[in-house]
Amino acid sequence: MSTSSPEAVKKLLENMQTDLRSLSMECKKKFPPVKEAAESGIVKIKTIAARNSDILATLKENSSEVVQPFLMGCGTKEPKITQLCLAAIQRLMSHEVVSEAAAGNIINMLWQLMENGLEELKLLQTVLVLLTTNTVVHDQVLSKAIVLCFRLHFTKDNITNNTAAATVRQVVTVVFERMVAEDERFKDCITEAMLVGVSSCPMSTSPFPCVSLQDLCQLVNADAPYWLVGMTEMTRTFGLELLESVLNDFPRVFLQHQEFSFLLKERVCPLVIKLFSPNIKFRQGNSSAASPAPVEKPYFPICMRLLRVVSVLIKHFYSLLVTECEIFLSLLVKFLDGEKPQWLRAVAVESVHRLCVQPHLLRSFCLSYDMKQHSTKVFRDIVNALGSFIQSLFIVLNTGNPAATNTSTGGSGAQGAAQGAAQGGLGAGGQGGSLTTQAAFEYRGTWIPLMTVSVQGSAKATYLEMLDKVEPPSIPEGYAMSVAFSALLDLVRGITSMIERALAKEEEEAVRREANPDQNTQLDVSLSGAHLVWEEMVSACWCGLLAALSLLLDASTDETATESILKAELNVAALCGRLGLVTPRDAFITAICKASLPPHYALTVLSSNTANLNKAYSIQGQSVQIISSSSESHQQVVAVGQPLSVQPQGTVVLTAKNIQCMRTLLNLAHCHGVVLGTSWQLVLATLQHLVWILGLKPGVGGALKPGRAVEGPSTVLTTAVMTDLPVISNILSRLFESSQYLDDVSLHHLINALCSLSLEAVEMAYGNNKEPSLFAVAKLLETGLVNMDRIEILWRPLTGHLLEVCQHPNARMREWGAEAVTSLIKAGLAYKHNPPLAQNQRLQLLLLNPLKELSNVLHADIRQKQLESVLQILQSQGDSLGPGWPLVLGVIGAIRNDQGESLIRTAFQCLQLVVTDFLPTMPCAGLQIVVDVAGSFGLQNQELNISLTSIGLLWNISDYFFQRGEAITQELEREEAALQKQAQEKGEPLNRPFHPAPPFDCLWLCLYAKLGQLCVDPRPAVRKSAGQTMFSTIAAHGTLLQQPTWHIVVWKVLFHLLDCVRKSSTTADKEKIESGGGNILIHHSRDTAEKQWAETWVLTLAGVARIFNTRRYLLQQLGDYFKAWEVLLDHIQSAALSKNSEVSLAALKSFQEILQIATPVKDSAMPNDALAAMGAPVLIDPLSAPGPGRPLLRSDSMLERLTSYNCAELQAPPPGEESALEDAALWWSAWNTWYRTGTDSTRPPSGGTGTDRPSFVPSQPFLTALVQIFPALYQHIKTGFSMEDLRKLGVILHGAVSIPISSDASPFILPSYTEAVLTSLQEAVLTALDVLQKAICVGPENLQVMYPAIFEQLLLFVEFSCKPPQYGKMETKHVANAKYNQAEWVALNYVPFAERSLEVVVDLYHKTACHKAVINEKVLQNIIKTLRMPLGLKYGCPSESTWKLAVSSLLKVLSTGLPVARQHASSRKFDTMWPELANAFKDFLFTKSTPPDNVSIQEFQKNEAIDVEVVQLISTEILPFAIFIPKDFVGQIMAMLNKGSIHSQSSSFTEAEVDVRMREEFSKVCFETLLQFSFSNKVSTPQEGYISRMALSVLLKRSQDVLRRYVDDERLSGRCPLPRQQVTEIIFVLKAISTLMDSLKKTQPENVDGTTWAQVIALYPTLVECITCSSSEVSSALKEAMGPFKDFMQPPVSRVPNGES
Repeated sequence: MSTSSPEAVKKLLENMQTDLRSLSMECKKKFPPVKEAAESGIVKIKTIAARNSDILATLKENSSEVVQPFLMGCGTKEPKITQLCLAAIQRLMSHEVVSEAAAGNIINMLWQLMENGLEELKLLQTVLVLLTTNTVVHDQVLSKAIVLCFRLHFTKDNITNNTAAATVRQVVTVVFERMVAEDERFKDCITEAMLVGVSSCPMSTSPFPCVSLQDLCQLVNADAPYWLVGMTEMTRTFGLELLESVLNDFPRVFLQHQEFSFLLKERVCPLVIKLFSPNIKFRQGNSSAASPAPVEKPYFPICMRLLRVVSVLIKHFYSLLVTECEIFLSLLVKFLDGEKPQWLRAVAVESVHRLCVQPHLLRSFCLSYDMKQHSTKVFRDIVNALGSFIQSLFIVLNTGNPAATNTSTGGSGAQGAAQGAAQGGLGAGGQGGSLTTQAAFEYRGTWIPLMTVSVQGSAKATYLEMLDKVEPPSIPEGYAMSVAFSALLDLVRGITSMIERALAKEEEEAVRREANPDQNTQLDVSLSGAHLVWEEMVSACWCGLLAALSLLLDASTDETATESILKAELNVAALCGRLGLVTPRDAFITAICKASLPPHYALTVLSSNTANLNKAYSIQGQSVQIISSSSESHQQVVAVGQPLSVQPQGTVVLTAKNIQCMRTLLNLAHCHGVVLGTSWQLVLATLQHLVWILGLKPGVGGALKPGRAVEGPSTVLTTAVMTDLPVISNILSRLFESSQYLDDVSLHHLINALCSLSLEAVEMAYGNNKEPSLFAVAKLLETGLVNMDRIEILWRPLTGHLLEVCQHPNARMREWGAEAVTSLIKAGLAYKHNPPLAQNQRLQLLLLNPLKELSNVLHADIRQKQLESVLQILQSQGDSLGPGWPLVLGVIGAIRNDQGESLIRTAFQCLQLVVTDFLPTMPCAGLQIVVDVAGSFGLQNQELNISLTSIGLLWNISDYFFQRGEAITQELEREEAALQKQAQEKGEPLNRPFHPAPPFDCLWLCLYAKLGQLCVDPRPAVRKSAGQTMFSTIAAHGTLLQQPTWHIVVWKVLFHLLDCVRKSSTTADKEKIESGGGNILIHHSRDTAEKQWAETWVLTLAGVARIFNTRRYLLQQLGDYFKAWEVLLDHIQSAALSKNSEVSLAALKSFQEILQIATPVKDSAMPNDALAAMGAPVLIDPLSAPGPGRPLLRSDSMLERLTSYNCAELQAPPPGEESALEDAALWWSAWNTWYRTGTDSTRPPSGGTGTDRPSFVPSQPFLTALVQIFPALYQHIKTGFSMEDLRKLGVILHGAVSIPISSDASPFILPSYTEAVLTSLQEAVLTALDVLQKAICVGPENLQVMYPAIFEQLLLFVEFSCKPPQYGKMETKHVANAKYNQAEWVALNYVPFAERSLEVVVDLYHKTACHKAVINEKVLQNIIKTLRMPLGLKYGCPSESTWKLAVSSLLKVLSTGLPVARQHASSRKFDTMWPELANAFKDFLFTKSTPPDNVSIQEFQKNEAIDVEVVQLISTEILPFAIFIPKDFVGQIMAMLNKGSIHSQSSSFTEAEVDVRMREEFSKVCFETLLQFSFSNKVSTPQEGYISRMALSVLLKRSQDVLRRYVDDERLSGRCPLPRQQVTEIIFVLKAISTLMDSLKKTQPENVDGTTWAQVIALYPTLVECITCSSSEVSSALKEAMGPFKDFMQPPVSRVPNGES
């Protein structure tokens, strides 16, 4: 109910009246004046009530009078009356009906009561009511009221004192509240004035609050007050308390009013500083007996209150008192000093705590001091002081006993040590039972319990609140530590949350500003300022914080405390990261890292970091160790493992705290990864080592799983940590998973850190087989996998590093590197990118590139991994590889021979998959690469089967090209156009193999080129397979090629291949190969590399020749067919001249093939299957590609193309002049090749003796084939075949026939010794000559000049019968007497050949004897000359048939030739023939050879008959025509006949045979012929007479000589018989004489010359002398000879000389 409501007023009036009545009643007896006054008062009240409407106002006006009775009542000093009056006065006050005057009177009355010590509590109550209900009391009255309260404060009664103290506080508050109210009013006035236009408002006129404050200071300072007159005493403690409450409750008054501010600066601060002085000067332990006045010693109540005041001053008036605060704060820092009393340090640390929970205040300190140039670094000092304080608590042995304050500082004495031990005892004991109930810190034996001192974030002080204590309290052990610990944590929490909030706001602001960018500039300035402050704050405090927190972390034995410390360190690290302060961030992270690892663990990253930090700071002259590792005795060991180092150094232990720190580290990385930057290095290095010690090993996808160490003592884990491990491994994985939320820069930092970690692991793993640390590699993989959406930005550094790892010598290391790379690639390809990979070609190539790079790694396991992943990629993404095909194929094709079979096999599997399944989905640009890759598998030499299969793949690929030719052509042409355009833009020529052939043709050319390379592979099987495939492909699909491309096929593919094969064949090794690998035996025809290459050469040459044969018209349309023909012939020639008989023979077969080109069928006669004949595949059935179940149906257009192509080829234009000429050129080129081949192959080896084995002797089949080519060739060149060519041919034929056979081949070529059969070579030679001869025969006249040359050739062959040709200087043996194993080379049996040649000669001569050339060239003479040899040798001939044939041939030839010779006698063309003929007769008839011993009599008689035949020829064909014959010749013939007529017998005849063997028949015929022509009566010329005379005289003379010699010998020999031959001779002569006598008898006497008679008669005496001979045979012959002389005993009738004219 309001005091002004009518009911209240009514009640008030009633109450007053009641009070006055009561007063009247009480004073009735003792104090009548009072009674009267009371009664008049009643009347007064009633009057007021009756007359006035505003009763309260009227009451107030008349309050002096109304109050008077009560005042008088108080004056009675009667307790009862006084109480009643005071109650009544209070009631009036409460209704605010007391005027100023009344109030003054009341105060005066109260003062009296106070002085009399009456009703003290009631007094205080009354004053309080008076002052609080209204403002009527002021100035002196107020002063008096206040002094009154003060005086009551110092009474003897405790209750009064306390009540008074409370009242004083309230009164002072009321005073200041009035001031505040006045300010409010004043503010309203200003606003009003502004509205109305009034210039000013009344200012407060009351100076009281100001004066009272000043007096308060005076009183505290023990000086006289200016205004509070009447103060008798005052305590400083109470003064300071009042001061504190005023400052704390009314800060605005001081801040708004200058006079108050002035007072603060000039009075309050100096006072505080003055009062502090004893505390500053005092040092614990320095007090001595002669100490100064007690005031000089710190006094707890004052000191504590001073600190409270200071707290308030700093809190509220910091901005006014910057300098003073600097002093206060510096003092505060000093109070924490170890030399100060413990209680002082405790209250100081409580004060510091109060500051620490006010981050904005701390920020102001930083701004005002730390950031000013010459100012004290206050903020830094506060933090450092806290740090030092905590350190000092561990160093100074603190017993917690106030009496121990004078213990010396270091506790260095024995007592100190004992105390230390005592304190440590509890903790250690607790630990021993592994049950520590109390949280505590323990460091190097110092054990400090930890108490709960305040709620987090509030500084609830204990000692600063002990206002009732006079003596310093005893500080419990650990209290100061606990407060300092809380202060540190609150400081960190406050600063971090403040800055974090600001940063968050700033980020929001940034987002907003992006939306409307106009308002940027101003904000930026203020932000940069704010940032500077934050950075300065962190820079100032981090060293101290780190030192303190690290020490606490090390000493902490309580999990919760550890958690708090770690959280603080984590927050500071994160904050530093956000502010970009690298050094402090790294320092805190290092601290957490070191705490995670076992003590003294050698980790380079951390130690180097710590070293730098230790240089960075020291706290108040004390160098602070970041972590001075303590004994660790109080920590529970949870794991034992091996350190990760190059040299294993035993084991290390992990404690529960290490694991806790590790979790913090994980937390830091997880939540604040964005700001870690380069510290990722520290974090990850530590995690790596922890993971290693805990024995976590990477599993699939890079996640770490608990696993056992590979070597060394295994990791020992307690069950406690075992349950933690999955959690830790999970957090680890989540940490890297969360990398997907990092921004790009942070992600790069993470990747870089992992890479450098991995590099260290790589370095460490060099040179030892220890299990390497795979942490970094596994985590790189994990990070890559979760960041697939932006893989592009980290792909290069990531894979670049992993590729290096793949090259590491340590197998486990590189295995993981490969695992990581391949997993990333597979994941990258499988990931659903946006845009998809198909549209983002660059990304796809980027992803596949590392796969290609792996090909450069030499380790087989890596390549295996690479190829396996290629296989997987093909199986899963094969259809969508698109532009990535070249890379994938590049990987498949990057095989080398040193890689081992399994690798090559895997790669080949990939290729097979590609060829069977993916050719249709591949861009056509990749087809060429497929060809290259298939080729490279063909060329690898590890696995023959793969090589052969890959050639099969090439065949499949060619089929694919053939079937999809059109589609491929179109796509390639599109690509070509695009490339062409690009090249033109760049101004470069288009760089493509086989350019400018059309792109589809280029594809074929690449295929052919690959097959070409395989055709010269070192392995024969591959060469063979490739060769067959290549020629089949060209045959089957060559029709698709355009004409200009054929040019390339011929020159770049076929001829190039021939060149290579030729080169390899000629340089191949001749060493024998023992076996073909394994147990395979090699046939002797293939047992050297040379022989194997020979096979290849054969195949290749045959293939090329076949193409030239089947595609002749097509090739002829190329411009340089002639040149190509020449080159082919050159190849054929070099192959034919090869030292390998297989090659040379095959070359000739190819030569035959290209020469036997029949005239092509005209299209009218073309059979239906001409297409098939052409070698093109007939596309009738659907052709199935090798892929499973994918039939490729024929394309009609393709068939049409083929048909048109073939027809074009078949319908060649009719050969006109040009083509005839060109043909002739080709044939002549072929002839030249044949000639060169023949010449070189038949040229005998030069030099060397017979014993040297010749380098090479051509085989018979080769020579046969060579010679057999000629007839076919000749048909084409006969029109221009000249004498010179014939001569060349002759040389070759002669050479060919001269070549011997090796002894091991002879049984196959020569059937047996005895059979006289021609070899096929000899047949061929004769055939060749026969062809020529027939051609000449039917040819024009001018060809006939060649006859003599043919004769010459044949005659040369005839000579072979007696004189086998020499092949160089080689020793050959005749086949008849050669045993196969003795002679290396066997000469052929040339006899049959020579004889056949002779028959040919005879036959030919028969036909051509009359030809001019034959006559002019003296062919007859040559024939005779040639026959002389066998004729002369006769029995000496190798074969008996030879001389017999020679004789019969001579006879035949002469029968034809002599008439011709006679006919041309006049032209003297045959002059030289005659002597030749004479010699031939002579050599034959009088041969030097003797018949063999075993000749039978019948044989001998046959032979004699032949001789007789010759003589008969002479008598019938020569002598009758002596007139046409040169005289000399006739003379020679006569002499011969003469000789024949007295031929001496062979010396070897037996007695019995003598008659037969004497060739008597022959002698007789000779003699008869001789005589017939000697006494010819038909002498027509003197010459004839001369011949016969000469013949006779010769005969007679000879007879004379023989007889004489015989007589002499007979006489000498005495009884001994003469030699048999001499006897025979004499008998022969005697028979000749008798024959002569018979002839003379028959002849006309006139025909006989006189000299002849004389000679005949002269014989007689000699005959007579022979009578004495003893031989009966001679005697009987003598009888016969002497008998005829009887007819000539008387002289003849006439003596006409005969024949002289």
